[in-house]
Amino acid sequence: MPSKTTERPRTKAAQREATTAALIDVARRLFAERGYASVGTEEIVQAAGVTRGALYHHFKGGKEELFRAVVVQISAETAGRVRTTAQAVEDPWDALVAGIDAFLDACATREVQRILLVDGPAVLGWEVWRTIDAEYGLGLLETALQRAIDAGRMPPQPALAAAHVLLGALDEAAMVVARADDPVTARAEMGQTVHRLLRGLRVPVS
Repeated sequence: MPSKTTERPRTKAAQREATTAALIDVARRLFAERGYASVGTEEIVQAAGVTRGALYHHFKGGKEELFRAVVVQISAETAGRVRTTAQAVEDPWDALVAGIDAFLDACATREVQRILLVDGPAVLGWEVWRTIDAEYGLGLLETALQRAIDAGRMPPQPALAAAHVLLGALDEAAMVVARADDPVTARAEMGQTVHRLLRGLRVPVS
């Protein structure tokens, strides 16, 4: 039977985890609904059922640090969806295209648009936002490109360099979708443009 000294840290750890999760969940919902600037810390802590002190205990930088945690969470989830979509496709080239389409589809959702693409760079600054974006997207894209190169579906080239260039194009396409008055039409147009760009990189199948 575990002693009290071993139980307490586990209980405190569980409490910390639950409080952090509650703050992130509430902040994520509110930021998606109204945007970072329109959501106050008092509203967040009340909706999460915690004190203001608890917010600053877990996120010493306050609302901005909490927002960064939300951005990281959404970035990780988006990368996970892209990876799952791509892995379900056998052909390396088709997997690359499917993953990119999954990314653009995610960018058409209100949550990704508002938090990741509109408020993200403005609140965190371009360099921090870009670092998070690269952490979750660059390696994924590099791997997909390398598989296409190894399969002979793309000409031999440094996959990392190609990933940097393509990620820049995808980020720009995503920004256009996020800021469009008609995101559905913008998503379709950006998708068509990206597909044309990809076809220019492909080795024709004989």
